[in-house]
Amino acid sequence: MIPELGHFALALAVAIGFAQAVIPLWGAARGDARMMQAAPALALGQFIAMAVSFLSLVWSSVTSDFSVLTVAENTHSLEPLVYKITGSWGNHEGSILFWCLILSLCGAAVAQFGKALPASLRARVIGVLGLSGVGFALFALLASDPFLRLWPPPPNGRDMNPLLQDPGLAMHPPMLYVGYVGFAVPFAFAVAALLEGRIDAAWGRWVRPWTLAAWCFLTGGIALGSWWSYYELGWGGFWFWDPVENASLLPWLTGTALLHSAIVVEKREALKVWTVLLAIGTFSLSLSGTFLVRSGILNSVHSFANDPARGVFILALLGLVIGGSLLLFGLRAPVLSATGIFAPLSREGAIVLNNVLLCSIAAVVLTGTTYPLFADLLLGEKLSVGPPFFNATVFPLAAPLCVAMAVGPMLAWKRADLAAALAKLWWAALVAAAVGVVAAFGARPLPAIGFAAAAWLIFGALADLVARIRLFRVPLGASLQRLGALPRGSLGTTIAHAGLGVTIAGIAGMSLAQQAIVLLHPGQVAHVGGYDWRLESVGDVAGPNYAAREARIEVSRDGRVVATLAPQRRSFPVQQMTTTEARINTNLIRDLYAVLGEERDGGAVLRLHVNWLAPWIWLGALIMAAGGLVSLADRRLRVGAPARRARPAGAPA
Repeated sequence: MIPELGHFALALAVAIGFAQAVIPLWGAARGDARMMQAAPALALGQFIAMAVSFLSLVWSSVTSDFSVLTVAENTHSLEPLVYKITGSWGNHEGSILFWCLILSLCGAAVAQFGKALPASLRARVIGVLGLSGVGFALFALLASDPFLRLWPPPPNGRDMNPLLQDPGLAMHPPMLYVGYVGFAVPFAFAVAALLEGRIDAAWGRWVRPWTLAAWCFLTGGIALGSWWSYYELGWGGFWFWDPVENASLLPWLTGTALLHSAIVVEKREALKVWTVLLAIGTFSLSLSGTFLVRSGILNSVHSFANDPARGVFILALLGLVIGGSLLLFGLRAPVLSATGIFAPLSREGAIVLNNVLLCSIAAVVLTGTTYPLFADLLLGEKLSVGPPFFNATVFPLAAPLCVAMAVGPMLAWKRADLAAALAKLWWAALVAAAVGVVAAFGARPLPAIGFAAAAWLIFGALADLVARIRLFRVPLGASLQRLGALPRGSLGTTIAHAGLGVTIAGIAGMSLAQQAIVLLHPGQVAHVGGYDWRLESVGDVAGPNYAAREARIEVSRDGRVVATLAPQRRSFPVQQMTTTEARINTNLIRDLYAVLGEERDGGAVLRLHVNWLAPWIWLGALIMAAGGLVSLADRRLRVGAPARRARPAGAPA
């Protein structure tokens, strides 16, 4: 009965979504206040229907209702409860339903928190979100029904993919989806602005908090996915330039550019056309990532499905959403003339440079990700593009971006004095140069440059904060008062830029990792990275739905035991799959990382790593997300936007 309720609720959400798409847009076009006022109620109704549908799937998973095909194929009666819940979105059908839920939540959020918006703009935004939601809800209903029945039901399910049975995967997909789908709101604002033919400073302020919230979630989701691959896959790395990893990086890059350009729209009413294009492009890249994951054209540990028919459905949906929005952009963008004027050497100019570099990196990543697909389709050639290409092309673009990030906040709006800005950064440059020189004695040139860039970003952000509160130039009490009065947006920018510096330091440190693959018998010792790794024993361990072999490793240095690690090799009989469970000991400066491989000749194959500064990669990402949340708490964003200016008489609509 519960699955039928979920299926009915999904069909109801499709019906309400059609009404949400048609009535508000039609009402805004006709100027009908009653039709526009129906938009918030329709958005809330669609969200409630979608929530009932998704919770029905969760209930079916928790109660092990194996008469539901999705539950039977992705859960098991012996599976821990948390993985029964996460199994609801850890598969193709469930992930699409969860995507629809988040998209409906975006519409409900605009309905609830967008009460200060003009009625016509609010109606158009909600209508565009409803139109986008209908496409995915129809896809879930017609091509990826999560409530299909299976008869007779099996006594137990096929179990969830063992790689996904991990606490990190309980949070990674939801955060990533909220980040992906959250960019639907700036996209809807952009399409609504094109329909209205008007963008001003108020529009820029309305778009910023939604963009910032999506960016924070996407940052956290990418960081969690990177952390999961580090400790779960057992290869000791954090980023492999996997095509689906790249699919999440692309909207993050353009979303970061969108976040900065929206500031220029708000401050100077400039970059209007570019900001609208970024909003459309960012959501389009989010949708493209969905197509890559679910079409079956990519081979990846992240891929959910291998069904070309579903891929064609999503491709058609992409064509309608992306093609329609770009067609509207081509027709309406000429009326969005910029009114703000600024010199190339200004904070606006620095943001433009920031945008160019971010979008250039995105173009390089997109080319490297999709070129093998087109080469296979058009030329019949099987090619692969791996880390060497991306490292060689992305790093040269990232270097000037790091330089500009510290200088940009020091520049004044409209017109700036570069010499004065650099004068505030002299000590940050000195620290960065010293760090680079010291690192060069113990590292290769590229990691040394990475450490210098990290120091430049961290101390450059601190220099900006020092300049704002006039530290050491006024009494300490006055500086603290200025710090308390500092806008949260400015403080969040400082935190986020410093967080990126911490992440870069972690990446540079990981390049100095020391590792070895050794065969040890119990009692034998391996010397790796200045530590002594002693294999104590290898034994059996029983899990709820797996059997495991566990090694006990004692790690010591200078005769003192610093850690005891117990890596496992797990066998899942239902899935007939074996996974590795790495064990890590960290002190935030270095990770001792051990993986248990196959056993032979009475011994065990071990992969042993000493990874320097690895935790800083994810700590920096958390700092970046925290900076975004601090900016989101800025009263200027919470109170609302300034009143719109009256349209001059005779101006085009």
